[in-house]
Amino acid sequence: MISSSISATELARQIRAGEISAVETAQHYLDRLDAVNPGVNAIVWIDRDDVLRRARASDERIRRGDDSRPFEGVPMPIKDLVAVRDQPLTYSSMAVEERPADANEITVDLIEDAGFVLFGRSNSPEFGALTATENTRHGKTRNPWNLDYTSGGSSGGASAAVAADIVPIANASDGGGSIRVPSAATGLIGLKPSRGRIPNDVRAWEHSTTEGAITRTIEDAAGVLDALGRLDPLGWYSAPAPARPYLDEIRAAGPRLRVGLLLEAPTGVDVHPENCEAALVTARALEALGHHVTPVSPFLFSERATRGFADLIISASTWASPIEDADKLETYIRYRYDRAASFHAGEYAEIAALLQWETRQVNAQWGRDFDVLLTPTTAVPTPLVGSVYDEANNDPAGERLTEFSTISFTAFCNIAGLPAISLPVHTGANGMPLGAQLVGAPYDEATLLRVGAELEPVFDWQHRQAPLARGAALAGNATRVTGD
Repeated sequence: MISSSISATELARQIRAGEISAVETAQHYLDRLDAVNPGVNAIVWIDRDDVLRRARASDERIRRGDDSRPFEGVPMPIKDLVAVRDQPLTYSSMAVEERPADANEITVDLIEDAGFVLFGRSNSPEFGALTATENTRHGKTRNPWNLDYTSGGSSGGASAAVAADIVPIANASDGGGSIRVPSAATGLIGLKPSRGRIPNDVRAWEHSTTEGAITRTIEDAAGVLDALGRLDPLGWYSAPAPARPYLDEIRAAGPRLRVGLLLEAPTGVDVHPENCEAALVTARALEALGHHVTPVSPFLFSERATRGFADLIISASTWASPIEDADKLETYIRYRYDRAASFHAGEYAEIAALLQWETRQVNAQWGRDFDVLLTPTTAVPTPLVGSVYDEANNDPAGERLTEFSTISFTAFCNIAGLPAISLPVHTGANGMPLGAQLVGAPYDEATLLRVGAELEPVFDWQHRQAPLARGAALAGNATRVTGD
């Protein structure tokens, strides 16, 4: 029997050892899906026969003695922004017809090569441009800690699936915080790799987006990065190879670090005291481990660069999405679509150049002024379901302060291409998880994972479970249906 909230690494070990088969594993999680998914709406499409077919192929490879795939037989859902051959790709939008994709994206090839059993598709906001996972095609995704709250976005289907124990690990992507924000909301680990670390067919949002995974343990985060972080000779660029495997890094002692503590949001929004406390408890733990923590005030992009990224770059990328019927777009996406048409190419080139220029100034601070930057993951506690979505649709040209506050500590990492990780270190007065973020130097995921491995036994987050993962009903909410 599979234990509740088992790590992907441990599950893979048990499958390789013959303690449980990949087919039995797949059936276990299909049963979990049936029992739990109607309440959270994390997985929005699945082909059960295909899941079992893939699991049988894993079992056959194990019987042949093929142990080359580190996550053989472990289920992993794919976010509904990523193409999988013969699976529908709708970008969670009514403006796109549901039809099978012709081919895998390179990320999916890497996931399959690692042995994962593809386990359906996880929900996303339309075209990934919101920090709550809600849309008219698939409905609202809810948080397994309390169904009244969002699971974040844009990888909110992924985070809800892992937190609800529907799967042990999930594919995710991040263009401004979309791995870290939902991980913080659901008490999980969210590592955003460096620019160029994991191959992508196209790096959207002016090269700020990256693939990754949402996990329960640092070991899983390191192992999946080892599996997916490959040299891409056909891409425009690749991150330099790590000095050694990340799984080796988390088992080795590292130097004591200069940790810069930042509690003021780079965007200037107010930071909720509970979110500050998430960073402060992490700072105290790091000091107890021998690291030196000092408040800092780094330069993290000018207002012009930040607003240009949020308004021009993301809007232009939205316009370039595979939209088939613009009249069916959500209001806030239609606003971005129309907004893009109001800019000319010279303005785009000017902002793109400014982002590149300022990135050099931002990244130079790592190693010079501090080794790692510590911040809250978000500036506000996790919002209620519907609040971010309604705010965006009711006034798409407005301030949208709730959404803006959720990415105020995360988006600069994407613009600069820096690696960053959200760790589930704190709990708010309402019982909801809160995360702290560590930001590393360019291409230095190794330091983030080593520090995460030091903090894991201190906070013991791998043993904390959402009520839905423990099988407990959430008062008044456990019977909510998919798509509400």
